[in-house]
Amino acid sequence: MTMTLEEAQKTVDNWIKTYGVRYFSELTNMAVLTEEVGELARIMARKYGDQSFKEGEKCNLPDEMADVLWVLLCLANQTGVDLTEAFQKNLEKKTTRDKDRHKNNPKL
Repeated sequence: MTMTLEEAQKTVDNWIKTYGVRYFSELTNMAVLTEEVGELARIMARKYGDQSFKEGEKCNLPDEMADVLWVLLCLANQTGVDLTEAFQKNLEKKTTRDKDRHKNNPKL
């Protein structure tokens, strides 16, 4: 299934209103986002870094990334951010600011 950011925001909002009763507060969701990013970081450190998986630990990278996206979509909905518009503006900013930056970086 293909979904735009706008559709994803609406889908999350509908799910919250149907199954979730209400959104957690913005501050709670920020803490949850931090927690989810930590879970993603743990998998990345074990799969691509120097750490190894503990016995019984699962490597579900797609699910962890989706958890991060879910909470980010919740926060966008709660704060009135249109992620499609925000992403387009962010891409334009990066393109203008960094169009030659990475090409001229001898470290890359």
